[in-house]
Amino acid sequence: MATSKTVKKNPLAASLVTPDAALAAIVGSKPLARTEITKKLWDYIKANKLQDKRLILASKDAKLSAVLGKKDLDMMKLAGEISKHVTK
Repeated sequence: MATSKTVKKNPLAASLVTPDAALAAIVGSKPLARTEITKKLWDYIKANKLQDKRLILASKDAKLSAVLGKKDLDMMKLAGEISKHVTK
């Protein structure tokens, strides 16, 4: 007898948030899911070579430093910084 797996959906991932002006300069201004904002931000970081191992080099890019501050940031803290720049 086969069993089916139940996948729980994360309601926070599906809810749309609006980026502020600083974040919108990178990901666009339309409402997006947090997961989509994170994906677009990572695409921007990789396209502009703003990563050194686990460190995001925000100090080397004006748009990114507007979001993350003038400091470089550990990649594990990116989600916390994004949450400061979105509204429901």
